[in-house]
Amino acid sequence: MIDSLHIEDLGVIENAELDLAPGLNALTGETGAGKTMVLTSLGLLLGQRADAAAVRAGAQRCLVEGAFIIDPDSRAAQRAVEAGAEIDEDLLLASRSVPASGRSRAHLGGRAVPSSVLAEVGSSLVSVHGQSDQLRLRSAAAQRSALDSLGGAEHLDLCRRYSQAYRARQEAARALEEWQASAEARGEEIERLRGWLTALEELDPQPGEDRALTQEAERLDHAEDLRRAATAALSALSGEDDAVQAPDAVSLIAEAERALAAEAAVDPALAQLATRAGQLGIEAADIAGDLSTYLAGLEADPARLAHVQNRRGALAQACREIAGAERIEDVDALLAWGQRAAARLLELDGPHDGASALAEHLARAEDDLAARRTELTGARQRLATHLEQAVTAELEGLQMKGSRLVVELTELDEPGPTGGESVTLALISHPGAPALPLGKGASGGELSRIMLALEVVLAEARATTAPSAPGRGVRTLVFDEIDAGVGGRAAREIGRRLARLARSHQVVVVTHLAQVAAWADQHLVVRKDTVPAGDGQSELPLDPAQKPGGAPAARTSVVVVTGQERHRELARMLSGHEDSEVAVRHAAELLEEAAHQAAVAESHA
Repeated sequence: MIDSLHIEDLGVIENAELDLAPGLNALTGETGAGKTMVLTSLGLLLGQRADAAAVRAGAQRCLVEGAFIIDPDSRAAQRAVEAGAEIDEDLLLASRSVPASGRSRAHLGGRAVPSSVLAEVGSSLVSVHGQSDQLRLRSAAAQRSALDSLGGAEHLDLCRRYSQAYRARQEAARALEEWQASAEARGEEIERLRGWLTALEELDPQPGEDRALTQEAERLDHAEDLRRAATAALSALSGEDDAVQAPDAVSLIAEAERALAAEAAVDPALAQLATRAGQLGIEAADIAGDLSTYLAGLEADPARLAHVQNRRGALAQACREIAGAERIEDVDALLAWGQRAAARLLELDGPHDGASALAEHLARAEDDLAARRTELTGARQRLATHLEQAVTAELEGLQMKGSRLVVELTELDEPGPTGGESVTLALISHPGAPALPLGKGASGGELSRIMLALEVVLAEARATTAPSAPGRGVRTLVFDEIDAGVGGRAAREIGRRLARLARSHQVVVVTHLAQVAAWADQHLVVRKDTVPAGDGQSELPLDPAQKPGGAPAARTSVVVVTGQERHRELARMLSGHEDSEVAVRHAAELLEEAAHQAAVAESHA
């Protein structure tokens, strides 16, 4: 709920402090005193669009600060913390400054935030009801929302489950439509895959074949050079080339081993060297044997070289042409692509029919949606009956005798994202009259009372299903002249119902009717005073309507009135004369009656 508001240089208000109490707060004052600016200040804290024209004449900027008592575990608190705000136990501070020229600035919990964050947090804390809200009440979405909110968290969870089922059905239908629409494209893809896989099967590449062929081609292309190198090495090791008259390495190593072995008994160091020389001789002999084998298998075969080169070309061509635009680096990548292509072909044209699977998925989604639709429709029918009875009873008390609210549920040809029926609130203005939609069948004053009746019924339902701890998580409801167009007994009943709302909410009402203000737990008056020119107590800029040179300046303040001051304010509202004894007595009667009936209602609560 709202703990306090501080306003500087907004419209006609130079500096004002509002400490709001739990329960019902009435805000009254003469026309033009600045009541609208109080609501404008609250709108700025709730993230509404800033208008530089609202800055007080002569001021550099206007400033609005608010303190909200908030449940630290609430959604609003979580969103504030996400934005970087700090919450002092259960107190959240917000501010908004609007310069005479330039962009506005918003702060939440000591952190600069976009105004949209104020709107997100504020929407969970405060609801403002005015003429624009009456217009919204005429919309189908607002009427459906009003009906659904009557069912509390359990019903809203049912709405979410229906919405999820609807989205699942839409996605399943879209998937099947896309599959059917792409039948031609799939056919072309199948033909391409079959052609490429057939070519791959005929080519029959083996893993690593391209690398092996490259190595073989290198050997065949340089056979003579390889033969000369191997022959020279073999001759140096074993002396098998008769044309070369030189000692061979194997013989020399053997001679060295014999020489060392002859003296090995004398010196152990020579014995170790003799052993190593023997091992070296064995290794040299092995290398010589391998070279002989290599030379025996090394042939210059032009026919084999041509075959290898042709095969390499065929593999390279396959890597370039198979798979279309997909880049294939080597034979191993080509084989991997072939496995993927075979799986894709099986998916498109294999025994697992994709269309049938998608159709079955759509049928299951439609069955689930139908079940959710039936469940939601039944719940709404029960809520509609309850809402009709409860609101009609409230309208009777609000002096709309014979009027009756009708909730019409019209089945849709196809289920929509919010349900299988449209919700229309209609009004029967008197017995025998047809039920007309609120936009056609209700005047502005009737809409005000219908909105109040709805709010009372919905608020009491919320208080029953999810009661809040005192002072924490309490929502604030602001009513801007909801009593416009009514008077007398109807105004008194409006005040009574606002007092009922105030049992579970903080309520702020801007009113011109004493019959409403008399029910308030706290009465605030917006006063516009004039300060003579040259008054040292004020350095206010002149009101735009005043002229310099001795003209008085305007000062607006907000004060809490009690006792005789409150009697005089109510008398002013009743008769226009705050000093009228008759009006003062009438005001006292109104206060006494409201206090008595509030006590009776509290005892029965």
